[in-house]
Amino acid sequence: MLILSRRKDESVIIDDAIEISVVDIRGDQVKLGIKAPRSMKIYRNELFQAIQAENRAAASAPVDFPTLKLSKGN
Repeated sequence: MLILSRRKDESVIIDDAIEISVVDIRGDQVKLGIKAPRSMKIYRNELFQAIQAENRAAASAPVDFPTLKLSKGN
């Protein structure tokens, strides 16, 4: 993990495509601004973890496929 110190209105650039800026600092809360291509998905960690848990649950759920009956014309 890379750890950097930044002040308000300073930023970092990642891979020529993502800019993360410190927008505001109040007490123990830091507001970040993120500029990235629209095709890139950006999630808060807690939301990303919840999505991953739902995906794992859906992937492990048993699936009951109905039996398909084909007509004689096919």
